[in-house]
Amino acid sequence: MSTVSPQSTNRPTTTSAPRLTREQLEKMHVRPISHVGTWATALAVGLICLCALWSLARNPHIEWPVVREYMFKPITLRGLGVTLYLTVVSLLIGIVGGVVLAIMRLSHNPVLSAIAVGYIGLFRSIPLLVQIIFWGYLGALYANIGIGIPFTDVTFFTHPTNDLISPTMAALLALGLNEIAYAAEIVRGGIIAVDHGQTESAYSLGMSPVLTLRRVVLPQAMRTVVPALGNEVISMVKGTALVSVIAGADLLTNLQNVYAQTYQVIPLLMVATIWYGILTALLSVPQRYLEKRFSRGHRIELGR
Repeated sequence: MSTVSPQSTNRPTTTSAPRLTREQLEKMHVRPISHVGTWATALAVGLICLCALWSLARNPHIEWPVVREYMFKPITLRGLGVTLYLTVVSLLIGIVGGVVLAIMRLSHNPVLSAIAVGYIGLFRSIPLLVQIIFWGYLGALYANIGIGIPFTDVTFFTHPTNDLISPTMAALLALGLNEIAYAAEIVRGGIIAVDHGQTESAYSLGMSPVLTLRRVVLPQAMRTVVPALGNEVISMVKGTALVSVIAGADLLTNLQNVYAQTYQVIPLLMVATIWYGILTALLSVPQRYLEKRFSRGHRIELGR
């Protein structure tokens, strides 16, 4: 009577793959992946772009001498300075206010959360152009702005609205307050993306909620926040052009004032287009730096 050991019955049967020798590997012909379609597509796109650039360069209606003349004129550079000022200050207002509003939105306090939800809903539902016009013509709604005791006629200070809110101030109010609503949702999304275990670990180490938010949550949320805020920077640069409806002295407004007298509309619009492209390219540099800084150790590389 033959016996079979339990080990032999439970052992799986495997078939090892045949190993190739060095000589066989050296004789194999490795055929690279064909990239004919990729190169054909790149060539077609490049040819289309080249044709478009050639058409613009040869178009007599652009009047390149006029473009070169107004590229660095004082009126153009003054408008460029105002555009940069509006972009930077509005973004600072939006980022600081957006962080505060995002924290209020995530707060367990129902009053703070309701205020944040109402603010975000209000400013995201009104077009930016309408907001700019509203702040620019606020004097038509309130002739004077004063400080006093509510629900009484007692006032300590009053001043004409149009003297307090200039076109530049109206542009800052519209752009900054509108940016707060969008930045708040971006920051909130970044905070939610951070694993809750990070917060619990910080609390277990004795860190306060404020310190946890500042040292643990927000630095990790920046990986998600920075790319989205980079898009907001580009949108803000282009959004400053809407200030021209209230004569905000920005780049487009100054050039509009020029071509209203010279009727050289296309050349001056080309000047504005070139400068907006330069500003967008320059402001994209710190975005890429911040993305690399906050993505260290978490970088996802495609195409490998």
